[in-house]
Amino acid sequence: MASEDEILNNLRSQLQAESLKKQLSAVHELVSLGDVGIGVLTDTLEQRQNQPPTLLDGKIVQVLYATQQADLLEFVSSRWPQGRLPTPSAAGIDYSPLQELLAQQDFEAADRLTLEKLCELAGPGAVKRKWLYFTEVFQFPNQDLLTLDALWSLYSEGKFGFSRQRQIWQGLGQDWNKFWVRIAWKQDNVWTRYPNEFIWDLSAPDGHLPLSNQLRGVRVMDSLLNHPVWSADR
Repeated sequence: MASEDEILNNLRSQLQAESLKKQLSAVHELVSLGDVGIGVLTDTLEQRQNQPPTLLDGKIVQVLYATQQADLLEFVSSRWPQGRLPTPSAAGIDYSPLQELLAQQDFEAADRLTLEKLCELAGPGAVKRKWLYFTEVFQFPNQDLLTLDALWSLYSEGKFGFSRQRQIWQGLGQDWNKFWVRIAWKQDNVWTRYPNEFIWDLSAPDGHLPLSNQLRGVRVMDSLLNHPVWSADR
């Protein structure tokens, strides 16, 4: 039978693996080991603090938040006061509250805040009416859409975000009817009811979020998924 040190060393190796599946499996196993496993996760996060964050970093931050332990929350907030992911904005918008909600896996509140941020990008008129015109979407700065997308992806194991939605939509031949069903926004030709029929956790199908309810319908979503940022040379 493997000793605790051997188990921990094996899990540390899994965290270094190229396979996201192996990394996430190691995170969950380490959490199940209690304090000693959590210690490996905090060490890993600290060792990676000067590297661009990946889905592994996002997952570790989430599990640390989920413990609700004051020392672990302090560990994260003291090292990354604005969040693990840098959130640049060409429009001067503060995305740190959104990052906080996503790190806490409060996807429903994060979704509502995402709509607010999109309205901020669109301007005072959209902020006042609380929804978007499709013509406003193409004016969104590339940087801000990339930031929003990166936040959703980082804290969802890569399942959510605009680029993931676009990938699914393109994979379905840009067929909207198939797309709505695939991401569970529609079933039997009936729109999923907001908010109770939506899935606000990681058991949701890929691309299910962000929803930001007002994005349903072809015109705004088409503008969003065809924004120049996704085809730009980045």
